[in-house]
Amino acid sequence: MNIIKKLSSKNLFIFNLVFIGVIFGFSLAFLSFSCSTPGARTWAKAQESNVVIPEDAIAAAEGLQTVFRLVSEKTLPSVVELKTVSVRRQQLPNIPGIPWDFFFGPRDRDRNPNNNGQEREYRSQGLGSGIIVRYKDGVYYALTNNHVVDDASEIKVATKDGKEYSAVLVGKDGRKDLAMVSFKTDDSYPLATLGDSDKVAVGDWAIAMGNPLGEQFSFSVTLGIVSAVGRTGGPGGNINDFIQTDAPINQGNSGGPLVNIRGEIIGINTWIASNTTGGGNVGLGFAIPINNVKRSIDEFIATGSISYGWLGVQLTEPEKETMAGLGLEGKRGALASQVFIGSPADKGGIKPGDFITHVNGREARGVNQLVMIVGDLKPGDRAAFTVIRDKASKEIQVRIEARTEEVSSDNRKLWPGLQIIPLSDEVRENFNLDKNAKGLFVLQIISGSPAEIVGLRQGDLITAVNGENVGDIAAFYKVLREKTDKELWFGMTRGETSLESLKFKR
Repeated sequence: MNIIKKLSSKNLFIFNLVFIGVIFGFSLAFLSFSCSTPGARTWAKAQESNVVIPEDAIAAAEGLQTVFRLVSEKTLPSVVELKTVSVRRQQLPNIPGIPWDFFFGPRDRDRNPNNNGQEREYRSQGLGSGIIVRYKDGVYYALTNNHVVDDASEIKVATKDGKEYSAVLVGKDGRKDLAMVSFKTDDSYPLATLGDSDKVAVGDWAIAMGNPLGEQFSFSVTLGIVSAVGRTGGPGGNINDFIQTDAPINQGNSGGPLVNIRGEIIGINTWIASNTTGGGNVGLGFAIPINNVKRSIDEFIATGSISYGWLGVQLTEPEKETMAGLGLEGKRGALASQVFIGSPADKGGIKPGDFITHVNGREARGVNQLVMIVGDLKPGDRAAFTVIRDKASKEIQVRIEARTEEVSSDNRKLWPGLQIIPLSDEVRENFNLDKNAKGLFVLQIISGSPAEIVGLRQGDLITAVNGENVGDIAAFYKVLREKTDKELWFGMTRGETSLESLKFKR
């Protein structure tokens, strides 16, 4: 009886209640642990990882990081932001006012014919980059691209320290897409260190600096490598052999520097290739090699323009059939398809059909590079041109003259004034020629040239020069060199008719 009373006592009831609660708590904790997610267990394990990054690896990475920091600190003070304003005038239509004219009739200005064709002024803002390269008597000179300042009526220069100065255009050149601006200040800014772009190689570090996409992102630094060198085909007929980089370059970077890991300027950022609607970066940026620019710096300051040497030839990069016909397989250079009568090339002995491979020992890898090399020669310089003629190498000395638009555009002196290609199955098919057709196909006739004057047309098949049969392209140029000192005429087939052209006398 006493035992029953004890079991039913209040104290024992409380003890049992606590005991059951403890057991339930342990059970719930065990259940929660066993049902925990694998991700949580993985995270717990990650906290216990013993992975150690080697100190030598960290030191190497930090060393490279330090280089990038120092390059940025060295170069950015020489970078400028260019803000331009261009003023354009547009003619407005003479539209009657509404509703004024509807209720009250035309006003006096509408009756006056002298008021027709009113103009409105539009001001558009532009943004670009530049790099300070010279200083003289309180004036700083900065390089940029021609397309940044080409039609600007107002130019301002902003520096990294937040200051802004009015700038003037010193000079510009569309062929290289270069320009120079100047600004005056008593403040001190460092000059950029110019490198040697001839030493740039694919895989080198490339650091682009400038002001992409507006002031919000000014004085940005992006990193990549040199993707290629010697690229051609820039916009607007630009004659440079560009450095290609994957360092991000966007609109507004134009005119800014491309820098190597020593903090030396190796190029001027100029254009990008993009398949995006807004022309955004896709890793295809191009810079003018700084060695193409160095002579231009002094010329801009001295004269406000760039002078170019003139050889007096029209150059082409032949198709494989022409290369094979001239025995030039595997050769690099440019074909002098035309020579200006009385030009330095003509006086020196370069003939149509000569394949130019070197200038003063420097290899000319194509038309653009050869044009650039010749353009950088000074008027009066004597230059040695290595040419391949009749499959043999020959060196010709030429005294360079100054290039002017007048002499370089006078097609009346462009000898002979046509572009020809050998017949092939592809040519016959593309131009609907008979499979048994023979001759050299006239691909182009230059307007105003001797070839046009004597009556040649595009699509003619040339079979003879000055009465001598020319069965292939090598024979054509050989006769042209050796038999046409005084006069020139052609035998040809036009459709199903054999013709002889008029004679051109030199």
